Amino acid sequence: MSTTAADTVLAGLDDVRPHLEDLYKDLHAHPELSLAEHRTASQVAERLHEYGYGVIDGIGGTGVVGVLSNGEGPTVLLRADLDALPVKEDTGLPYASTVTTTDGDGRQHPVMHACGHDVHITCMLGFAQLMARAKDSWRGTLVPLFQPAEENAAGADAMVRDDLAGRIPRPDVAFAQHVLPYPAGYVGVRPGPMFSAADSLRVTLYGRGGHGSMPQATVDPVVMAAMCVVRLQTIVSRELPAATPAVVTVGSVQAGASSNVIPDTAVMLVNIRTYDEDTRRHVLDAVRRCVNAEAAASGAPREPNIERFNVFPPTVNDDDVAGRLANAFKARFGDDFHTIDMSPASEDFSLIPDAFGAPFAYWGIGGTDPDLYAKAAGQGTVQRDVPVNHSPRFAPVVQPTLDTGITALTVAALEWLA
Repeated sequence: MSTTAADTVLAGLDDVRPHLEDLYKDLHAHPELSLAEHRTASQVAERLHEYGYGVIDGIGGTGVVGVLSNGEGPTVLLRADLDALPVKEDTGLPYASTVTTTDGDGRQHPVMHACGHDVHITCMLGFAQLMARAKDSWRGTLVPLFQPAEENAAGADAMVRDDLAGRIPRPDVAFAQHVLPYPAGYVGVRPGPMFSAADSLRVTLYGRGGHGSMPQATVDPVVMAAMCVVRLQTIVSRELPAATPAVVTVGSVQAGASSNVIPDTAVMLVNIRTYDEDTRRHVLDAVRRCVNAEAAASGAPREPNIERFNVFPPTVNDDDVAGRLANAFKARFGDDFHTIDMSPASEDFSLIPDAFGAPFAYWGIGGTDPDLYAKAAGQGTVQRDVPVNHSPRFAPVVQPTLDTGITALTVAALEWLA
């Protein structure tokens, strides 16, 4: 990468920083849930038009893509995600979200950018503006892509199904970044597995209901569910090698409505995190085997129904691309660059480069107040005192988080375009 090119592009950062900080606060105060990001998408499209990009909007519902061609050279795609979460904000920020929305069943939900997608949008727009202003410093085609519905694993697939590959230039490489609960200023990437695959299962267990005083006349699905919860915990501890990371979580068990009525059914929600396809298949098969066996042992009148939903692919960075980025980030960020650990979080970003057969890399930036993080680290209380993504207290500091994210996007893109 040409350091001169990065310096030239980033020389305009002081000029755009104030309006980007205002944009970030506006986005944070006006979050929108998955596939309902209409205001956000409109703002993105308007700004990309203003910067001189060709804009394709409405891809996959609320997805927006900008295209800026600048002579012969590689095509680089960079993704930011648009959606927020049904979380009630508890940050105390002057620009905190007070948004509530109504779902299709008439239920009210608070909404918050509890995962930092407002950071991603702002950094991508700032980067896109600076690159458009400094076209003499690079050659090729720049494709900033704004994806809806990352949180429920629907958005990348929706864009791909809406003929994304036929509507934008094929990228030679693709990138994405995420703000994480590391100190602001931190940048981290790694070759190979970055984020886990995630599979959610809705397991319906069938029993035979009856009076709580006469359990002998019933097949109790509550007991069946309880045995399944215990049994499922043995998959990782007893079926996988100790060095193979995986997580099986039962996040919800719902059955019955009265203390003296044994219900006909119980429903479990199960979440599975794995890092490779062989382990993924093994764990999914093991869950089915254990659940069916417990139902058979209980004398269930029918086999359980297992429905798979919210399916995220594993995020596995290309070794060569990640290595090239690591060198570029190390040169730019110095001691603030790190080889990041694998995370059991999950992402659907990889579906987009996979649709083109393009290599990709995904990296993390820090967003936590450095003083807060240092104090917690010194006391050994990071897990307790540093709010993580999806927490109602997750509040990335505005700076240097935004500057770091814009710089990282610029360094990455210019490693191919300069």
